[in-house]
Amino acid sequence: MNAPFKLRPYQQEAVEATLKHFRKSDESAVIVLPTGAGKSLVIAELARLAKRKILVLTHVKELVEQNHAKYESYGLTGGIFSAGLKRKDNRHQVTFASVQSVSANLDQFKDEYSLVIIDECHRVSGEDTSQYQRIIELLKQQNDSLKVLGLTATPYRLAMGWIYRYHYRGFVRSEQDKPFVHCIYELPLSYMINRGYLTKPELVNAAVAQYDFSTLAQDRFGEYAEKDVNELLSKHQRVTRAIIEQVMELAAERKAVMIFAATVAHAKEITGYLPDQETALITGATDLAERDSLIQRFKQRQLKYLVNVSVLTTGFDAPHVDFIAILRPTQSVSLYQQIVGRGLRLDDGKQDCLVIDYAGNSVNLHHPEVGEKKPDPDSEPVQVFCPGCGFANIFWGKTDSEGRVIEHYGRRCQGLLEPAEEGGPSTQNERPEQCDYRFRFKACPHCGAENDIAARNCHQCKGAIIDPDDQLRDALRLKNAMVIRCAGVTSSAKGDKLKITYHGEDGEELNESFDFGRPAQRSVFNKLFGRRYANGQAPKEFSKVEHVLESEALMPAPDFVIARKHKHYWQVQERIFDYRGQYRKANEV
Repeated sequence: MNAPFKLRPYQQEAVEATLKHFRKSDESAVIVLPTGAGKSLVIAELARLAKRKILVLTHVKELVEQNHAKYESYGLTGGIFSAGLKRKDNRHQVTFASVQSVSANLDQFKDEYSLVIIDECHRVSGEDTSQYQRIIELLKQQNDSLKVLGLTATPYRLAMGWIYRYHYRGFVRSEQDKPFVHCIYELPLSYMINRGYLTKPELVNAAVAQYDFSTLAQDRFGEYAEKDVNELLSKHQRVTRAIIEQVMELAAERKAVMIFAATVAHAKEITGYLPDQETALITGATDLAERDSLIQRFKQRQLKYLVNVSVLTTGFDAPHVDFIAILRPTQSVSLYQQIVGRGLRLDDGKQDCLVIDYAGNSVNLHHPEVGEKKPDPDSEPVQVFCPGCGFANIFWGKTDSEGRVIEHYGRRCQGLLEPAEEGGPSTQNERPEQCDYRFRFKACPHCGAENDIAARNCHQCKGAIIDPDDQLRDALRLKNAMVIRCAGVTSSAKGDKLKITYHGEDGEELNESFDFGRPAQRSVFNKLFGRRYANGQAPKEFSKVEHVLESEALMPAPDFVIARKHKHYWQVQERIFDYRGQYRKANEV
């Protein structure tokens, strides 16, 4: 029996963070470690320390086997419950299982478990009917204090956003419920590379023609319809041949190459250009026995090229891979990191891993994940400080030539504020509260409270908030109403009276005035415009008309303005800021 592995410092820190968290809370938790960081060792150590029964779940048999092997390296015996491995043993204190096999045999898991560990936990959905959630619900019936821990390299899914709500460094990822509550430990990919725990990726621009997938429509997962991709690729067979010729030329000095194809048809075309005796193709339809055989031959260096379609992004470990060729489109930073991660494990004599993206994916491997789909190709992660608590938020946004933030798409500050001490000790599960500052908001018409721009009811008074789509639809039906798509605002003054002109995209104009000599009108202006000044990054309380004129460049403009005919002029009734709905905004295609 081999001697136990020695944990790296960060692995030990992850274990200690887990013990610390679950000593004070039963709320679910996530550990985020990059691909190749050794999550199986963290799992093995936690399993070794456990005093009661625990269940380790994952979605592929390779990871079940890998996690089990690391645990048994301690000289301990654990069970395997996986149809793919032809074993169904849950008699031991620790069981390593596939989620599919447990879900299909729930009647065999009636014991009381103290902890469930989920490897590759970004696959857990929030749906109560999912396999993971059904298992957790069953085990909670036996033990209402069941602890649930997830491990992943990529805690974000395009369709769902972040998989947890609160981060231990003091910020909020989501206001909505998520599969996990807390992230208790995280290491960035750059940390692992800079300290020599992972191989350096050598990111190189393709020197031949690339595919252009920019014209294809994406689904809510940021992916593309196979039919559309195949149709596009069928027109670019010369491009594919040129790409593979370059791959083979560059691979002359490389040990092992993984090629990520866009579709099955694409993968078959790629394979046809590669040397037959050195190449394997694996798709979701590949027979399991054949798949295992091909992977083993690749790991044993009998094959040099491994072409695959969406099946080897997780649960695959071949440290000698030193060339990743990406020929498939994706807007998912998580998937991109998983793909590149296949080549970042350390291996004897390996200096770096060549990574070439032939699909033109505009993904920066080291950029922080923002948590929402990229609003447009020009957006990048920007840092925005909260005027309320000072927290440095990361949002999608845009910068000028000098790096200054000129626009961002953040809604609410993500900072966490510790609960105010009131003399008594805090309760065990008391958690910090999210900063209530909102960069974008809808004001409640009943109590004036600021709400999320998608809110239907006020969080403070619970009163109904009119849907902007309803406001626009109703106004468009009226003969005495006017709706303009506002492309900008200008201001002018006469004495204490400030005149705001709203400019429609088709040249229409609407005007309204605010008398700064009257405190009530000045207050209305500041609630509408001063509070939203500079994208909400620097709210101002304007006391003089001159100050408004001096600050016109950063004055916010509403997306729509609704006015009613009043005798011989149009009177502004409503200004809709931060609109997100079915109607087109100014200058949108």
